[in-house]
Amino acid sequence: MVQGVGFRPFVKRLADRLSIQGIVANTAGGVVIRIETNGTPETDHFIEALQSEAPPIARIESIAVETLRTPAGFSSFEIELSRPASGEFTLISPDVATCAACLGEISDPANRRYRYAFTNCTNCGPRYSITSRIPYDRANTTMAPFRMCAACEREYRDSNDRRFHAEPNACPECGPRLSVYPDSNGGDALTAAIQALAHGHIVALKGIGGFQLACDAKNAGAVDALRLRKRRSQKPFAVMMRNLDTAERFCHLNPRERALLSSGPAPIVLARLREPPQLPESVAPGLRELGVMLPYTPLHHLLFSSPFDCLVMTSGNISEEPIVIANDEALQKLSPIADIILAHDRDIFMRVDDSVVREHDGRPSMLRRARGYAPHAIDLGFDAGQVLACGAELKSTFCLTRANYAILSQHLGDMENFETLEFFEETLANLKQMYRAEPRLIAHDLHPDYMTTRWAARQPLEQIAVQHHHAHIASCMAEHHVRDRVIGVAFDGSGYGTDGQIWGGEFLICDYSGFERAAHLRYVPLAGGDRAAGEPCRMAAIYLRDAMGESYRKVDLPIWSAAAPGHWDLFDAVINRTRLMTSSCGRLFDAVSALAGLCQKNSYEGEAAMLLEAACRENDLGAGPIELPIETSGTPWVIDTRPLICEIARNRTAHHSSAWLSDIFHSSLAHMIRTVCTKLRDVTGITKVCLSGGTFQNRTLVERTRPLLDEAGFEMFTHSMIPPNDGGLSLGQAVIAATYLKNRGK
Repeated sequence: MVQGVGFRPFVKRLADRLSIQGIVANTAGGVVIRIETNGTPETDHFIEALQSEAPPIARIESIAVETLRTPAGFSSFEIELSRPASGEFTLISPDVATCAACLGEISDPANRRYRYAFTNCTNCGPRYSITSRIPYDRANTTMAPFRMCAACEREYRDSNDRRFHAEPNACPECGPRLSVYPDSNGGDALTAAIQALAHGHIVALKGIGGFQLACDAKNAGAVDALRLRKRRSQKPFAVMMRNLDTAERFCHLNPRERALLSSGPAPIVLARLREPPQLPESVAPGLRELGVMLPYTPLHHLLFSSPFDCLVMTSGNISEEPIVIANDEALQKLSPIADIILAHDRDIFMRVDDSVVREHDGRPSMLRRARGYAPHAIDLGFDAGQVLACGAELKSTFCLTRANYAILSQHLGDMENFETLEFFEETLANLKQMYRAEPRLIAHDLHPDYMTTRWAARQPLEQIAVQHHHAHIASCMAEHHVRDRVIGVAFDGSGYGTDGQIWGGEFLICDYSGFERAAHLRYVPLAGGDRAAGEPCRMAAIYLRDAMGESYRKVDLPIWSAAAPGHWDLFDAVINRTRLMTSSCGRLFDAVSALAGLCQKNSYEGEAAMLLEAACRENDLGAGPIELPIETSGTPWVIDTRPLICEIARNRTAHHSSAWLSDIFHSSLAHMIRTVCTKLRDVTGITKVCLSGGTFQNRTLVERTRPLLDEAGFEMFTHSMIPPNDGGLSLGQAVIAATYLKNRGK
């Protein structure tokens, strides 16, 4: 990744320091350097320094060196104009948070960029979101309409300036400008936005990859108004804090979380709230963690020049639609939500939402991969050819492969409407152009009704259907370059199985070439289909009936008050007629959350599971794990959840706390994973275990499982920079499809 990161200016400064003559140029395939030196030592020193002294956001995958027989007679070292080259590709830089030097300038009244919202340099600022094509030059970005003034031009041409060849370089004289709607009667747009926030109003502001909706996080009325207008009743909001010290006042932060918050990608980090919470309950209802981020653009920093400590900062969109990027679209769609719109005249070419990261086991665990990380290419360690993997229905991404690389798109959202499909297609067209990708095979999910499956069917290319949970495990394998057969533990909400049922509590023996379903959670009827996934009380009733038989309604539990008695009479009949079965661990979480009295109906995807994890307390004195019997007489093995359900119900009627119940549940799952993996190792000899699927976003479950597998002698792999949820699924689809092509000899 050597374009858009100040690499050519660095090369020139290095060459001048070493008295080396030559040229450096961007091409579609990377950076090309031609040098003439007095001998080998200078050449070796130059090549070594290219790697050891490279700019902080550069990433060098390889350096190819060849000797030119005919000297060109260079008298100096210069940066040449970029050269397009057909068929070649280079890695594209994500957007980067404002650096300390730029922040110092916008805070200095004597600096010409004082309070300028578009300040950047070669070490920071917009990259992917403004790049329309490669090579990365100003003419190929949305900064093309802004002609640099004489002062900016001098910086751009000065090899000793940190803005030397900084393509988005600008200042108040020549660069983009803020505007506000409704008009502030000629007043300052930034001041108008700050005053609106101070009065408890909602502001829509144009960020680096799309509009965001902001309000004072300490103002409960403003937070409630944002929830009402955005139709987001319970789903937690992220909060932008003034700085690390402020974040520490509200949350417990360990050194790794502080480093993530301060990093160039500047993601949202899920951090544990301090007790008692200092923010309104409505910011993150019922949860013990808060999504925290720091300002990552000059505009964000300028908003905090006011007395605000923290601002709710959420995606500027209508629920379930992609983030808004255009000013006219913001006026149309966000005016009913926001009291004021703070916009500007620099276009966003590629919409990119905020990334979300959670720390697991001392390392990051990506939950949503977007701004700051996309479109970082992933080195697969083998030539994957050219394939396109379409991803899943929820938390969708797609994946392209070229040579040894997988190019995972940014988070696209849920593929349930036309707007998200358009976003999918515009992002695909952009990344295909940037990476010169021409896929020969399309991989899609096995589910016939996914929008991505139907889209793939309309394309004039060969297609391959990939089972959902096989793709999950392959994604984890690809991230860690695991090529051997593994025991794959794939726990999530749903995935279409090869038997036409809904899987989600799976133990697979697999590699990239195929899989065997070795064991799964006991099937229960998915009465009501998708509606059951939205109503945990239904799943609780289904699991209770499976565990207790016809007497299940006699147990005094909170689920029965979630609906009128007549509803449950009808529901019995629905269960009797249901032929669709599920082994989903996600639905098991829903059922236990409802039995514990935490969530009877989901207001957002995953709410019941999140509340169940939030209820679990460290060092809680629970009753210990419940053993889940494993039926091994047939294939696949079946893990019996009925004793666990009975014990949860018994403890609830004995008035044990939700924390007690959550502790039992998480410990029982962790011990069950170890038991099943141990039995499978006895049969197969496999010692590598990959955990994947949305359930493993759960920090408590991962942290209780790892020591058990370690003690049992397993090598355990979990996701880090690729989401374990469906946001990472396309990577698994891609490596499976690439292996399919390779095995066919193509």
